[in-house]
Amino acid sequence: MTTVKRIEPGSAFKVGGIVYAFLGLIIGILMALFSMVAGSLGGLAGGGAPGARALGFGFGLGAIIIFPILYGIIGAIAGAIGAAIYNLAAGWVGGLEVDIS
Repeated sequence: MTTVKRIEPGSAFKVGGIVYAFLGLIIGILMALFSMVAGSLGGLAGGGAPGARALGFGFGLGAIIIFPILYGIIGAIAGAIGAAIYNLAAGWVGGLEVDIS
């Protein structure tokens, strides 16, 4: 058994940022597809919304750009905070025991 006694918050910050940025990209792509389909369907429903396609495309493109950035920032901060809390708890109880073979 090996014990993880400390996690460097800077390392957790970087890893959390990258992981959550990829997650944000996936969610942004899904939101973009949904937004574009909804915009197209809104344009087919009638002449009441002439800019529905443009609006759907704008939200879709924005989601692909904005979501990875926001998710990356939030994930990085949460990773650093989580590492600091883990280090505090590990100091009290001795850390996480892991069996590595």
